[in-house]
Amino acid sequence: MTIAERHKLILDKLNTEGFVGVAELSKEMDVTMVTVRKDLKLLEDKGLLYRSHGSATPVSPYVNDRPVNEKKLVQVDEKEKIAALAAKMIQEDEAVIIGSGTTVLALAKAIPKNMKLTVLTGAMNVTMALMDYQHIEVVQLGGVVRKSSSSVVGHFAEDMLASFACSKLFLGVDGVSPEFGLTTSNMMEAHLNSKMIRSVQKTIILADSSKFRKKGFGKICEVDDIDIIITDRGIPESYKADLEERGIEVLIAN
Repeated sequence: MTIAERHKLILDKLNTEGFVGVAELSKEMDVTMVTVRKDLKLLEDKGLLYRSHGSATPVSPYVNDRPVNEKKLVQVDEKEKIAALAAKMIQEDEAVIIGSGTTVLALAKAIPKNMKLTVLTGAMNVTMALMDYQHIEVVQLGGVVRKSSSSVVGHFAEDMLASFACSKLFLGVDGVSPEFGLTTSNMMEAHLNSKMIRSVQKTIILADSSKFRKKGFGKICEVDDIDIIITDRGIPESYKADLEERGIEVLIAN
């Protein structure tokens, strides 16, 4: 196999699978891992991929903090379908936690207006979305306001969590990585989210497929700490298989 053929194979696999590993490429192309690493470096130098610890992705996995008004314009259809499926998992008279972010805001709007429910949230836009729901009692966490996410963070919010027991947590994230875990772009929000996970019986992640292969600055938890991920058809098949092997239920919103 020539170098051009190897590079084409690598780029084709990235295009279809969204991820390649050095060891797997070495076996498939029948070359040494040193050769594969050199190939990946050449392709990275051309701006065709991004290398990271024995693997490569089409783009940089690292994400920066972006305002919620900017995020709400991305993957809109996918987020609404994910939210609709998540809303079906909420039962009458439950007490649930809803995190912050555009996908969980869509969830709040998808909850049936006649449902009797208690919602605990740090997201002020989620609270405002539920203001007209006569049968939903909203408990708003207090703390330092993050304007970019319209939510609160800090020890006041974390201390409040200790006073409540909820059945489910619906959480949005900025990144999902089987190796690194679940992340968000703000470390204080990540810490609050990790506290939320400890306060519930079941953690449900709402993440459109663009969040896979991404990493935010603040780590929330390991992948094994969650129960369910709701996403769309764009999830890489390798990620879906890996998550299911770990015992995590992966639901695809259509």
